[in-house]
Amino acid sequence: MALFFDQEWFDAKLGEAGLTRDTVATALGLSRVQVDEIWKDQRELAPREVSLLAQLLGAAPAEVANKAGVSTPVPAAQAPSPSAEGQQALMARLDAMDARLTRMERAIADLHSLILATMNK
Repeated sequence: MALFFDQEWFDAKLGEAGLTRDTVATALGLSRVQVDEIWKDQRELAPREVSLLAQLLGAAPAEVANKAGVSTPVPAAQAPSPSAEGQQALMARLDAMDARLTRMERAIADLHSLILATMNK
């Protein structure tokens, strides 16, 4: 892990992609001054910025975070969206759980009634 922002690595990756720091500024929604602060290790990258920069450079987010310095967070991986079949299976399971919960609530109410009935005798 880089202790400080690895300017040489980032500049090399930009050069390979035919990009500039102005491109980075546009992609991250920052000013060129803010990007220069990142390059001088005067501004930290947020997880969202790490993800965007990784896409721009064609690198893994973990590698970008590693080259950006010690305190740069690695963005959490995004879970893939479930397929239509997966959504249907999930809904079927939720329906089954709901039916089971309804049965359990009825059983508890019946037990409560029985207990009250035996206490009143």
